[in-house]
Amino acid sequence: MSTARNNTKRLKKTFRYLEGILYLLKTIISERQFLYVSCVLVGVSSALAVILLKTFAHSVFQFATYVDTLLKLPFSNSILPIIGILLTVFVIKKFLDGSIEKGTSQIMIAVAKRSGFMPRKQMFAQIITSSLTVGMGGSAGLESPITITGAAFGSNFAQNFRFNYKDRTLLLACGVASGIAAAFNAPIAGVLFAIEVILADMSVTAFIPLMISSATGAIVSGVVLKESVLLNFKSNFTFDYSNIIYYVLVGIAAGFFSIYHARMFRKIEHFTSHLPYKIYKKAFVGAGMLAVLIFLFPTLFGEGYESIKSLANNDAATILENSLLEKFNQNPWIVLIFVGLTAFIKSIATGLTLGSGGNGGNFAPSLFVGSYLGYVIAKFIELIGLKKLPIENFTVVGMAAVLSGLFHSPLTAIFLIAEITGGYGLMVPLLIVSSISFAISKRYDNYSMDIFTIADKGLVFTSDKDKNILNKIELHTIYNNSIESVTVENSMYDVKNLFLTTDQTFIPVVNEDRSILGIIYFKEVRDILFNHYKLNTTLIANEMKPALSVSLSENTGNVVQLMDENHLTELLVTQHDKLIGFVTKVKILEVYRENLKNLRIE
Repeated sequence: MSTARNNTKRLKKTFRYLEGILYLLKTIISERQFLYVSCVLVGVSSALAVILLKTFAHSVFQFATYVDTLLKLPFSNSILPIIGILLTVFVIKKFLDGSIEKGTSQIMIAVAKRSGFMPRKQMFAQIITSSLTVGMGGSAGLESPITITGAAFGSNFAQNFRFNYKDRTLLLACGVASGIAAAFNAPIAGVLFAIEVILADMSVTAFIPLMISSATGAIVSGVVLKESVLLNFKSNFTFDYSNIIYYVLVGIAAGFFSIYHARMFRKIEHFTSHLPYKIYKKAFVGAGMLAVLIFLFPTLFGEGYESIKSLANNDAATILENSLLEKFNQNPWIVLIFVGLTAFIKSIATGLTLGSGGNGGNFAPSLFVGSYLGYVIAKFIELIGLKKLPIENFTVVGMAAVLSGLFHSPLTAIFLIAEITGGYGLMVPLLIVSSISFAISKRYDNYSMDIFTIADKGLVFTSDKDKNILNKIELHTIYNNSIESVTVENSMYDVKNLFLTTDQTFIPVVNEDRSILGIIYFKEVRDILFNHYKLNTTLIANEMKPALSVSLSENTGNVVQLMDENHLTELLVTQHDKLIGFVTKVKILEVYRENLKNLRIE
């Protein structure tokens, strides 16, 4: 115990020493130069997190494979995910305050609503929980936790050294880029992922820090991680123009499959997370259902990258190993049907994994189902005697197609597959399948699956830049809490006095507990206020109009939209359905103009 305590003290002392050196360096070199140094350090930190995650997950997969080989028990792989998810729930409940942020959408919320600040616990929470979940067989991916961890490293580094909002957000994105680059040894894909998915608006100068971090992550990962841990392919991929029509078919199928996967995943995750049980029982029930699926479809275990390599090598028979249909692994039609069913079941398995309390993401599942889909299409065309197609080509371009459709990130998909295949021989089919899949998916789902449920609420940046700026404005910082109101028991004389003694052009009508009953506008009662007879005979209840109001937690972009739709220049603001003030369009636009010049990342 004393040895561990001494080691902890030495480690803290070392970090303080390094921190002191960095503070000294910051005073010596320029701000831009220190930003570049910071990009390298964030890149190294993110890469080390990737190495830890990937090594653990791969080791557990090898252990599970060894147990299967030794015992020949097809159900052994089903036990580990239950243990992993229960351990994940235990860690979250006991050590992480009972909650953990999942999905890349949390990074975008941090950029859009929290000025690039991410909790310090995210630097280790994702590593621990996703290692337990995915490493022990949960049917999800490590890339989403990797990106959150990288973003947390970048954000907290920036906070520690007092970077401004622009550079803090940029370092956050650098952590994301480094994480993706390290996970796949794909630096270009890392940069593009940060641009397409995380940063809604940026300038050319932001490319340099992103490239530095991404390259650093790829270098560290490439030096330390074994090649077998990474998803890569050694085949010599070439493109035959006579197969264009079949690649178009893959793009179309992937577009619709992306829609299916996203919607089925959301439905299953929602169902599992809302099971009427206590936390551990819910985890056990959800993980139990996952265990049944893994028993029936063994390649649902973990990330599933090994099975992708098998398909790319046209060795799909291995997919049936340790399954109930193993004895049929030489029947090409049964193998094909089994592979196709596994692709459709993957979204259910991932939904159960995350809904029951596990931690992971959908990046790896998108590559998984994409490779399976590409294989099924190519093999089916071959089996019916239409044409013999290069199976490995369709397996890898299928990954790009589904990744593009699910995450609405065609450039990331194209260059990720190009990098992990070791060349650009498939660039033309990658362009075809990614663009078609993206176009179809975008037609039916405006937002990618990770931000679908929060984009319309204004919680993240989207391609609508004006709304991005507005949503960054917090309503509680701009509303006016000095508001006068009346009740139905008051007289129109009271209304007249308020109009004479305040700047308000409207008077809310409330009851005793401040709930809004209606509103009176000056322009609509002007004749009454200056007519003595009407003033005496008119009741407030007869003159008030229905009142529109917004909650204090509402996004400012939605507030402006509501004003425009109803031709209003002000709206009442409520909290817990009680009137607390009002907000004007003039004030919103004033703050909008102040924020406009600060939004772009330079």
